[in-house]
Amino acid sequence: MAITKIYPPVPSGSKNLLINGGQDVWQRSTSVTGKTTGGYYTVDRFGVDIASHGTYTIARSTDVPTGSGFTYSTKIDCTAADTSLASNAQVDMYQALEAQNLIRIKKGTSSADALTLSFWIKSNLTGTLTAELYDPDNTRQISKTFTISSANTWEKKELTYAGDTTGSPGADNGVGMYVIIWMAAGSNFTSGTLNTSWASATSANRVSSSNINIASSTSNEVLITGMQLEQGTVGTDFEFEPYGATLEKCKRYYQKNQAESPYDRFFMGFCVTTDDSRHPVNFYPQMRGIPTLETGGTFAVLTSAEAGTTVSSIAIDTNTDSSQRATLQVAASATTLVAGNGTALAALNDATTYIAFTAEL
Repeated sequence: MAITKIYPPVPSGSKNLLINGGQDVWQRSTSVTGKTTGGYYTVDRFGVDIASHGTYTIARSTDVPTGSGFTYSTKIDCTAADTSLASNAQVDMYQALEAQNLIRIKKGTSSADALTLSFWIKSNLTGTLTAELYDPDNTRQISKTFTISSANTWEKKELTYAGDTTGSPGADNGVGMYVIIWMAAGSNFTSGTLNTSWASATSANRVSSSNINIASSTSNEVLITGMQLEQGTVGTDFEFEPYGATLEKCKRYYQKNQAESPYDRFFMGFCVTTDDSRHPVNFYPQMRGIPTLETGGTFAVLTSAEAGTTVSSIAIDTNTDSSQRATLQVAASATTLVAGNGTALAALNDATTYIAFTAEL
């Protein structure tokens, strides 16, 4: 029998240190427009940095490498150009990795593992881009360049980074490493000598001076999918997993309860006064830390008679919040509730209504 591939052994569990690298889970939104600042907007676990440089649409795309097994990619599309790079200009896509998930790479020891980053990328632009690993705990980083050779063509990239024998990640739930794909950078990040080996982080040494500028034209776009970061010097085939497994990993950082009908019920509760109710929430899985609340749409508090009173505000009771559960404090806009009665927090004729909890890094 002919042996076509030999891969090094990988640790038990997921070999991919990134979560949702296949761009499968999109709890927040599948498209946002007019973005001039960074944040978590669309695909789960991936954020964008945007600073002083252009305007963008960030969206889910069905344009993927043929025969790759992927369903979606993330497309970053420039909609307002900026041909002049300000010194602090920055456009990138990143994932923040939880420190305690990186203990296995043995960073900061003489046995530190090399890491290999692989991904698919497509753009109308050709030229150099920078892929960076940044360790905020120890203020260290390493960067590698890669080239998009053919315009409008999916290309697979594989970059290997030496193990770092200095600075171990903390065994905690904070950020242990950022994985960053740079699409534009000003002189604050490009004016030095690129650190292609692990070194103390100096901003000017983080990005290649030849890096593309995604904001040079409104015709520009970059698409990415199939991102995998693994131990070792060989980039192996992408590790696909069931959608539910990826969704559960993502929910450690963001959990969204989206109405699926105009009067959908969210959480049962009880009335405290004539205009105030409480609604306990359990998080599954446990979140990374104590979350913050995010809401949208139109809410009502329903009584046992199914009568609805509109809601004026919703907040987390900070006396009861934790990474496992929280209690929502809901203020009704009228004094129609009955203290001691049961109630439900619901959408009020608005299927866009949602309640989300975020504990992102």
